[in-house]
Amino acid sequence: MEKKTVVRIGYVGCGARGQGMLRECFAHMHDVEIPVICDLSEKRLLAASAILTDTGHDAPKMTRDWREVVADETLDAILFMNGWENRAAMAAASMRAGKYTGIEVGCAYDIRECWDLIDAFEETGVPVMMLENCCYGRREMMALNMVKKGLFGEIVHCDGGYMHNCRSVFTPSDIDPDVPNFRLESMERRNFHFYPTHDFGPISKVLSVNRGNRMLTLSSFASKARGLAEHIDTHLGADSPYAGMDVKCGDIVDTIITCANGETVHLRLDTTLPRPYYSRGFCVRGTKGMCTEDRRIIYLDGMAETMTENEPEFFEKYDHPLHREYVALGERGSHGGMDWLVSRAFIEAVKRGENTPIDAYDTAAWMAIGPLSELSIAHGGAPVDVPDFTRGRWLHREPVTAGKYCLDAVCEDPDTRIFDDLD
Repeated sequence: MEKKTVVRIGYVGCGARGQGMLRECFAHMHDVEIPVICDLSEKRLLAASAILTDTGHDAPKMTRDWREVVADETLDAILFMNGWENRAAMAAASMRAGKYTGIEVGCAYDIRECWDLIDAFEETGVPVMMLENCCYGRREMMALNMVKKGLFGEIVHCDGGYMHNCRSVFTPSDIDPDVPNFRLESMERRNFHFYPTHDFGPISKVLSVNRGNRMLTLSSFASKARGLAEHIDTHLGADSPYAGMDVKCGDIVDTIITCANGETVHLRLDTTLPRPYYSRGFCVRGTKGMCTEDRRIIYLDGMAETMTENEPEFFEKYDHPLHREYVALGERGSHGGMDWLVSRAFIEAVKRGENTPIDAYDTAAWMAIGPLSELSIAHGGAPVDVPDFTRGRWLHREPVTAGKYCLDAVCEDPDTRIFDDLD
């Protein structure tokens, strides 16, 4: 297949995240055209259009109907940056229309949505990719590199999560009546682990989930829900439109996953209580060593015990080749540069006509954690079986698609450029 030189993308979802990814990443890629954008809000459409025209793009067509985007035969790919509701159905429709499909991080509403994505992929062969930026975090990629080199020995356990005081994000002051607050609506109705892919995405790659390993069971436990109500009462007051809101989702949700190869994974969701710093709590434990985000320490068997940050010296030795090049060139984009890398990973897959480094099986499995955690919590933390979305293929998968952005192996790829505007 001849490599595309320009990728034409339909862009669905122009909220804060959608606009941020346009402003920091896609609008600055010379091999990307975005001829059509979609959102329920005219205000958001106008803001997204301005981002594109201000960076030299033609003014895009604007629509409030995502089906118009899917029906556009001139597009190579569609990015769904909208809320969780109906996102999986939209993605499946996009795939069945023959378009590479990218979706923003999050969870599924039910397991049926996950299977629909798998069915669409297996029927059409059209890839779908969750744009899980944390898979391209520098620390996570160094850990992957060290795991592949065997430096941590046999991996036994991993920790990760999303620990971030998001109360003001969940209750924004600039309410748009045209656009539902999908996170808040979910938290009012459901008690579940709603943001599992930070940091399970990179952990999944460390543990070779769906390629020689898979999730077997999941158990989730939720605390009571008090943090958001306290925030509303204290900071927003009785006149707030959020006053009196009854939140079902616990302030702290812990999930334990067991894997076919014997590893365990602990994930934590912590977004509605005061906390002094953001953390993904990334930690890999093996028979020969460990790495931990919260103290920024790498420890290998035989080293002296330490409480002192030593991560920089390990970056010198074991930085992933992608980040070694990226740091030398100068990182771009938000979230420490990993937004740019996950965006380029998707674009390069479309240009080459190859499968995406976070594929349909990864996407479905990671999204499934949400509804499975809800079921477990409702039954007092009882273990629930995790479906095998590969239908047994995890034991004998097709060869890895090698390349600069590969997450299943560590690849040297000097020919693919991170930035297309550098000589």
